Amino acid sequence: MNKRILSASLVAAVIFASCGAPKEKDANAEATTETHDADAHDSGDFNYTADQFADLKLIRYQVPGFEDLDANKKELLYYLYEAALSGRDMMYDQNYQHNLQIRKTLEAIVANEATQNDGGADAEALLVYLKRVWFSNGIHHHYSNQKFEPEFSRAFFEKAVGELDAEKLPLKDGQTKEDLIATLGEVIFNPEIAPKKVNLNSEIDMVAASAVNFYSEDLTQVEVEAYYASLDKVEGNQPEYGLNTRLMKKDGKVVAQTWKVGGLYTEAIEKIVYWLEKAIPLAENAEQKLTLERLVTYYKTGNVQDWDQYNLAWINDTASRTDVVNGFIEVYNDPLGKKGSFESVVSFKDMEATKRIEAVSKEAQWFEDNSPLMEEHKKPNVTGIIGKVITVVVEAGDASPSTPIGINLPNNGWVREVGSKSVSLGNIVHAYEMSSKEGKSSLTEFAWDEAEIERSIKYGGIADLLHTDLHEVIGHASGRINKGVGTTSETLKSYASTLEEGRADLVALYYLHDQKLVEMGLIESLDAGKTAYDDYIKNGMMLQLKRLKIGDVVEEAHMRNRQMIAKWAFETGAKDSVIVKKMRDGKTFFVINDYEKLKEIFGMQLRELQRIKSEGDYDAGKKLVETYAVQVDADLHAEVLKRYESLGIAAYGGFINPKLVPVMTDGKITDIEVQYPESFKEQMMFYGENYSFLPVK
Repeated sequence: MNKRILSASLVAAVIFASCGAPKEKDANAEATTETHDADAHDSGDFNYTADQFADLKLIRYQVPGFEDLDANKKELLYYLYEAALSGRDMMYDQNYQHNLQIRKTLEAIVANEATQNDGGADAEALLVYLKRVWFSNGIHHHYSNQKFEPEFSRAFFEKAVGELDAEKLPLKDGQTKEDLIATLGEVIFNPEIAPKKVNLNSEIDMVAASAVNFYSEDLTQVEVEAYYASLDKVEGNQPEYGLNTRLMKKDGKVVAQTWKVGGLYTEAIEKIVYWLEKAIPLAENAEQKLTLERLVTYYKTGNVQDWDQYNLAWINDTASRTDVVNGFIEVYNDPLGKKGSFESVVSFKDMEATKRIEAVSKEAQWFEDNSPLMEEHKKPNVTGIIGKVITVVVEAGDASPSTPIGINLPNNGWVREVGSKSVSLGNIVHAYEMSSKEGKSSLTEFAWDEAEIERSIKYGGIADLLHTDLHEVIGHASGRINKGVGTTSETLKSYASTLEEGRADLVALYYLHDQKLVEMGLIESLDAGKTAYDDYIKNGMMLQLKRLKIGDVVEEAHMRNRQMIAKWAFETGAKDSVIVKKMRDGKTFFVINDYEKLKEIFGMQLRELQRIKSEGDYDAGKKLVETYAVQVDADLHAEVLKRYESLGIAAYGGFINPKLVPVMTDGKITDIEVQYPESFKEQMMFYGENYSFLPVK
């Protein structure tokens, strides 16, 4: 499955070690509404940090090089930008059935100046709550999956809605204002209603216990699994069954509602198709034209085999400077790992930065041949891997505001045998780094000694970039499934995402401390690998616990895979003291004594995870995840939270998109201007007014 990574060094420096962000403002402080033009990138006065509230930080990113593109490419990117934003409502509805109505209601309250001016602390708290809804595309935390606890009163909410005219509220057919107040009041304030977006506890009914809107409320996990087991399977090239459907009961039978033109979500998908069709005539070449045409076909038919045909065309489009990901892609939000969340990433290639990632992709066969995998699990011919660094223009849906820094697609296994694209989001990584310089860092708090700190300062940047490259370009493209074994969603089920992300991380970790990277000229010393190992173990054992509340278990797939690898390695190397736990001034540190032996442990882990994937060994995969990845050391967790509290660093970072504005002459687009909004609130209210195409139903 896909294939996102927030890799170890950046995590240590920006996201996880500082666990997201320096604190620049009071949580309730409002950013200005000023918009800067693209020249700010050259002038050095660009402000990256825009806002901070709850456990979140909003960062602005630039689009360097856009102004140098020719007019045709700029216009093409503008149409793809519009297509991306046109689908954003779908992500809200996919996450929970009441999200759209809640978001639109809260936006109406915030737009009422009288309520905002007179509401005091309740009004401020409601605005923060709405910002959290915007950030997570719904009322559940984007990482922990827990439902938000409102810090404004129910009485204030009811009064604020009551003061609005009915025509300003997103009422369903036949619904009164009083009905809306009662329904949403219960959903928002009753902690027993939809407490968790995705519940991965394999001992319970995960479908019934998850709030996601991929399955109607009257369906059970047993019924869903029986439905998929009953489908006629195509031998050989397996399409991704269920990727773009919602299951419900009709006349006692399980039926699928397809997301397509004329089907579910048609209002938003029609807008996407409109903009894609405007982009097609501007395609850079025949390959890109075919890719966009097939994407339109897929949205019109809803056939997942058309989706695979689109992906085949997409991986063959290697010459275009511009690119887009648009569709129902990631399956992390489905407890059964089948339904794809909507996302879009619009970009163009960073020609200079791509040289590094291309160097990695060219050696893909060497990495495969020299990996510690069993010979029968290695690919004899690694083909079609395309690596590049991209400059992001806009992100939407599952990719925004919280974004990956690396992507590897497509997800369908048989298509990946033909080829794949691995990308590093260059300007996003740059924005993370620049934002981290605007506040405190946790490096000195959690590093054991000065040598570790100095090494991290010197090599952390390149170690992070290479971790992303190796994870995406080599990791997800490596290994093969044994003949006759089903897809990982069928064999490994709810553990598939965690195990796959862990497998890709281990490929990166194994080679980050390898002389091959020195020979390739990518690093000057294996000290870069030591930095990567330091950061990964610290993060997996401690730092990412900043993202959890006391009493929580680890739910999110990436967090699970990092803790699994780190704890498993710590335990495996205990006899030889490969990693040791040390105490100083009442604080815990994890210190690596032997990097070579740790590399061997990573190799052993990689070999086993690939075996589990290749053989479809559910029991072994479940045992690893449940043993190492889920439970949290309560005392260590409390210590980590206390140490972070003094730093004032947000746990998560997300992004405010640039805004593309067409320059018109005689009714025709002659240029595209890039603007950089500073206010998260301003941007999201603008999106609500201009890109809200799904009605509440």
